[in-house]
This record gives sequence, structure tokens and C-alpha cells, in this order.
Amino acid sequence: MNRVYKTHKFDCKDLAISFHLLLPLEAKSKTSLKRNADGSFACNETDHATLQPLVDFLKQRNACAVITDFSPLRDDRQAVEFVSKRLPVGTPFYQVDAHNVVPAWFASDKVEYAARTIRKKLHDKARHLLTEFPPVIRHPVTAKSEPVDWVSVKESLKELVDERVGEVNWAKGGSLAGFSQLYSFLHHRLHAYATGRNDPTKDALSNLSPWLHFGHISAQRCLWEAKRLRTSHPQSVDAFIEEAFVRRELSDNFCLYNPHYDSIQGAWSWARETLKKHAGDARTPTYSSKAMEKAETGDELWNAAQRQLVQEGKLHGFLRMYWAKKILEWHDGGPEEALQLGFRLNDLYSLDGTDPNGYVGVMWSICGVHDQGWVERPIFGKIRYMNFAGCKRKFDVAAFIRRYPPKREPSSCK
Repeated sequence: MNRVYKTHKFDCKDLAISFHLLLPLEAKSKTSLKRNADGSFACNETDHATLQPLVDFLKQRNACAVITDFSPLRDDRQAVEFVSKRLPVGTPFYQVDAHNVVPAWFASDKVEYAARTIRKKLHDKARHLLTEFPPVIRHPVTAKSEPVDWVSVKESLKELVDERVGEVNWAKGGSLAGFSQLYSFLHHRLHAYATGRNDPTKDALSNLSPWLHFGHISAQRCLWEAKRLRTSHPQSVDAFIEEAFVRRELSDNFCLYNPHYDSIQGAWSWARETLKKHAGDARTPTYSSKAMEKAETGDELWNAAQRQLVQEGKLHGFLRMYWAKKILEWHDGGPEEALQLGFRLNDLYSLDGTDPNGYVGVMWSICGVHDQGWVERPIFGKIRYMNFAGCKRKFDVAAFIRRYPPKREPSSCK
């Protein structure tokens, strides 16, 4: 975390932009934070303790204007409302959707049913919006900021870090690392994207989602650079545009216009009905939430996918669908509890957790959002079904399992 903050500070310094790091009130006072029953923190971005330091800072500096990014998620929208209501009267407050190419509120004014209903709208509006960025020039006036005591910051943030989740070694934060990953994708993996992106054993994905999620690189930059290579790789570039533009912005649309984007209530009516009808179906086998989190099920492919999520902070897109659907199949608490477990594990371990893409990915898998009804079967009802045999037909399951073996217990010396 500190490494990323330092990167931002140096980026700002080069452009004569002052950098200020504000800490939550709990971190400043070293007050112990409350945890929920599952071990997660009870606080969120709408907490007074998190946002009040920002409001106080803006007032102390007599800010002439405030500009913030856009997120369709509930906590982020409430945070914007919290700050806007506490600014001095007359202070302009602007929100810019740098998260998308087409601002979510401009792309559509309603929740879209599927990719096919929003695709043309996005492409038509992107003609004037998907452009090169103007160069960022050095500010003519050098603003002053207090030096950051990074050692104290690290100490004060310990209470905010969930130590159950370890660091990953494949991804480093910051814009330079994000651009490096983009370059690697465009010049080493893009050629295989169209045919290999649904094969978890192939290195064909962009792997850009962590940097996109944290705003260290923009989707617009990624798409702009990919389009420049369309002559060389037309199918792969088109497939990347579909995933990184259409599907990604469809997720923002769902979360913006559906207040129940993270519950069964947010599913389409046919899905709610079929899940309710089959909620009491017998499940064999069943696994506890703890067993699934520890990758201790009887399905070695699922276990390997869960280990990938925990170890790398990412889960291959194709396997995310299988992973979530199996939670529905095995959780004896029914669809709603299965859905919440899918959200919790994804948000806890994934580098791109708490993201519209994550919520919609789990909702697609368990609730059929942006999908259609299929042949009815036990437990799933009309929700699309996936199984181990189907995965074996698509890729080398055994090879993937070998990549993520269970940890060996240390042998005892006698």
C-alpha cells in the first residue's frame, strides 16, 4: 500500500501537484476497529471517520472546487453525497466518469437487459469519446504539501489491513506497472486473446483488471492502444473491446440503475422465481463456507481455482463462472447465502474485488443476470449450468490443477 502511495506522490511532484495523504480518524487515534462475524471490518467508505478528515481538509484549504471520480457502487455514491452536503455553500463539486469511456449516465438512462441492448449505444457514443488524452503539463505554480511520514502511516494503517490476506508477488501498484502490463499484453498476449482467453491454462488474458480497478490505468488508454493494433490482430482486438468496453460498462450500468445489484432481489423476475422454486432442493454434497474458503471440497478443479484466487488475488474469468456456480450447487443455505459467500470471497481475496465487474460476474453465474433461461434442472432451476465434464472438454483440467496444488503440511521429525 505504501509503495503505491509513494508512486503517486512522485508522479504528482513531477507535475508540481501537491500530494496529501489523509488518514481515517480511527487510524489517527489508533482506536481498534470493529469486525463483523466473518472477520471483515465493520467500517466502510461512508463512515464519518473515513470522510470527515477530507471535509475538514477541504475547508481548511478553502478549496475553490472539488473533483471526484465516478463509481456506481452504493458506498461510493453515499460517500459523494456525504462530502457534497458538508462543503461550504457555493463550492463547486464535479464528478467525472474516468472509470468508463462513455459516462454511465450518458450511455443509458435505464438498466439494460443484456449486452445486445447496450452495445450499439456504447459504440455510437464512443466514436466521439474514445480519443487520445491531451498531454498533462506541469502546473505553473508549485503547491506545498506536508512531508509524509511513511513509517507512521504504515503503523497507523495496520488496524485497517486484514492480515488473513497475504500480499501477491505478480502485481505491483502504480501507473508505471499498469502501463508495463498493458505493453506486455499488447505485444506478447493479444495475438492469442480471441482463441485463448477462455482457456485457464493459456497465458492469453490482459491481466489488467487490478490496475483498472484502482484507477492506475484507464480503460480508455487500454482500448485506444489496442485499437491501434487492430490491423494485425482484428479478432483479438474486437474480442478485447467487447470484454473491456461493452461488458465492463454493462456492469457499471447494472450497478448504477439497480439498487439491489448485490442480492437475489436484483435478478430478473424469471431468475428470482426459478431460484425460489429450487431453493429447498437437496444438495449432495454440501460444504461449509469455511471448507470452501480453505479449498477443501471434493472437486479438485474448484479447489485449484480457489487456491489461485487466494494465492494470486485473481481468478481466471472462465473459472470464475464455474467457481460461483458450484457455490450455488453446494451451499445448503440456499441461493441468497451462496450469493453472499461468492461476493465475500471475491471481495476479500481478489485484487479487483468490490468492483462492478465482480458483482455482476457473481450475479451472472448465480442469478442469470445478463443471461437467459436454460433447461430446468434441480438446484439451478433455469440458471445456466456448468460442470466438471464440460470444463474437461474446453481445456486441460489436469494441467490447471497441477499449477495450484494444496499446501503440504510440514512433516514432523521423529
